[in-house]
Amino acid sequence: MSASDAAPALITARIEQWPIAGAFTISRGAKTEAVVVVAEISRGGLTGRGECVPYARYGETPEATLAAILAMQDRFAAGLDRSALQSAMPAGAARNAVDCALLDLEAKSQGLRVWDMLQRPAPRACTTAYTISLGTPEAMASATAKAAYRPLLKIKLGSDDDISRITAVRQAAPESELIVDANEAWTPDNLKANLDACHNAGVTLIEQPLPAGKDDALMHVHRPIMVCADESVHGLASLKALRGRYDAINIKLDKAGGLTEALAMADAARAMNLDIMVGCMVATSLAMAPAMLIAQYARFVDLDGPLLLAGDRDGGLRYDESTVYPPDAALWG
Repeated sequence: MSASDAAPALITARIEQWPIAGAFTISRGAKTEAVVVVAEISRGGLTGRGECVPYARYGETPEATLAAILAMQDRFAAGLDRSALQSAMPAGAARNAVDCALLDLEAKSQGLRVWDMLQRPAPRACTTAYTISLGTPEAMASATAKAAYRPLLKIKLGSDDDISRITAVRQAAPESELIVDANEAWTPDNLKANLDACHNAGVTLIEQPLPAGKDDALMHVHRPIMVCADESVHGLASLKALRGRYDAINIKLDKAGGLTEALAMADAARAMNLDIMVGCMVATSLAMAPAMLIAQYARFVDLDGPLLLAGDRDGGLRYDESTVYPPDAALWG
């Protein structure tokens, strides 16, 4: 159902702050709250919702994202639908919130779950990574020891002496599968040593070791473990440039600009024999729910955002330790 098939849609949006349990630290800094923007699109007594996280790395702010969403009201009143949305707004957080809200509204209007409407596999429960923030080797080992019962841990690196950090983490969690996110903080000079240290620690995957646009060294270094693009991949058009550098891609809805583009990326990545990781920003279950459709194609699932918050929104996803379950219709889709 498109917006032109019924009365004009009304779009509203708001900024929300969600406290983080402790602090979330990566190579670019630390934060103690998640700032999200929620879009709601209403028509015919039904309301669809979508949530996004504006990311300063890409010049996004909550205020500008909110304004971009609200600026679409006249376009929706004129009959803009989800297909036209993909060119009407640039990829990014604002379009993600709107795209997911439209999908939620379309599914409700048709009386279907969103995956049935899109003719996609129904999401199944899956194992999500749990993130260990960047800190001293001792602090990271302590945090890891508390989470060592989890089957998959994502380790934030990207500071001096990452070799000591990953060694300490592995000693604290000898049985867990480890993936590492360097957040663009390594250099061509330390790339090989850090890759070798992660390989020796039994790490399965390294996420974005070098800065986006400055990752040519990945074409010339022996990669003993899988290397995954994050900041180097955004939408569908960015995939071709990854050949020879990366073995996998991290699909995040905020980067892709919504689930519509993210699903197209997943299809294309599979055709290119690239493994898929589905990732998230620190946000509530409303942001994670659409990504559960990408999780069905993913080798690695990293949808632990709500687990890092002091509290999730009502009716959020069900997490049983590291197992995350599909959303109820009341939450999304």
